Amino acid sequence: MAESLATERLRLRRWREEDREPFQAINADPRVMEFFPSILPPEDSDIVFERIQRHFAQHGFGLWAAELREGQIFLGFIGLAVPTFDAPFMPAVEIGWRLRSDFWNRGLATEGAREAMRFAFEEIGLASLVSMTVPANVRSRRVMEKLGMTHDEGDDFNHPLLPEGHPLRRHVLYRIGRAD
Repeated sequence: MAESLATERLRLRRWREEDREPFQAINADPRVMEFFPSILPPEDSDIVFERIQRHFAQHGFGLWAAELREGQIFLGFIGLAVPTFDAPFMPAVEIGWRLRSDFWNRGLATEGAREAMRFAFEEIGLASLVSMTVPANVRSRRVMEKLGMTHDEGDDFNHPLLPEGHPLRRHVLYRIGRAD
């Protein structure tokens, strides 16, 4: 299990108790949560925090806390997760990110995700990764494309945790294999 990974500007590390409050602020930011069903109140953010901890314990990898190496500023998360819902592309490991909006457009999500992808393929030997979002989330889709992930409309799906008719139900799926 990797306790931390590093890039030129980022440290991806295991979560600390003091990350709860800034994580709550990120999950309460309407810009960050634009493509999620709602912002998260602190108690729901804490549930996600605990779920991330359990995922590390169960799988040996997860969504690392992302911090700027200079100043050790908590930015959010970048990493790997096993989706907990059933979908046509399952079983799979997802690569994902959620960063403070005031640090967007600096290439940090791409930089951290590249390191998480390297870890997935080189250190734990995964054969492939997926990433998903709603069609309108061009910022995340751009990161997926910069990572070399590809999109096939035939893989798009209705997210099973969102009800029929929900405006965010339709998702695009991107993929990348170790050989790519």
